Amino acid sequence: MVKYLVIANLVVFVWQSLAAYAGTQEIVQIFGLTPYLVIRKLFLWQLLTYLFLHGDFFHILFNMFALWMFGSELERYWGSKEFLKFYLITGIGAGLFSVVLEPNSLIPTIGASGAVYGILMAYGMMFPERRIYLYFLFPVKVKYFVAALGILAFVSTLGSPGSTIAHVAHLGGMVVAFLYLKHWLSLSGIRQAYHRWRMKRLRSRFRVYKGEEKDKRNRKDDFWIN
Repeated sequence: MVKYLVIANLVVFVWQSLAAYAGTQEIVQIFGLTPYLVIRKLFLWQLLTYLFLHGDFFHILFNMFALWMFGSELERYWGSKEFLKFYLITGIGAGLFSVVLEPNSLIPTIGASGAVYGILMAYGMMFPERRIYLYFLFPVKVKYFVAALGILAFVSTLGSPGSTIAHVAHLGGMVVAFLYLKHWLSLSGIRQAYHRWRMKRLRSRFRVYKGEEKDKRNRKDDFWIN
């Protein structure tokens, strides 16, 4: 599935490049994610199609490299269908995150980064002690790398209103991936989480006596009060 996703992104990128060379600029406006159009004109397909558009060669290069590097192992563990489901849920979820936080934005968002950041979050949760090499030189544990990306995305979302990088989508992809892997996006998962919380709360109301404490209690309180 990783291979098919990479091919699909490359095909669309070639199509974009040919259209741009021919002077056609409507592709990004129609298929990129523009929150204002999604809300006001119900361009709902943009929540999916924006994932397959990219701005330039290095944009698609880094996204596809990360998809291949981290997504391949996740696909081996989950299987192709589950991986595709996760990819689409995190990608569309990242788009919804952008729409909710910036509902009046007229600036299109394009790129697979939302889904890719979701994959990075999943990889960090599943293999936290693995090491990767930043710039192929510096070894860093995956959990620290993912945490740094999350903090950077959050800070950038708050502090870079004029940036051309969709930090909101990056942060959204990580948040949706975390919630999905914790099973908090389904009704059954929410019910199970509530049940665990309720049982934990009930257990905290009872004191458990063991060993000498229990014997001491029995000796001390072994009488009737009339």
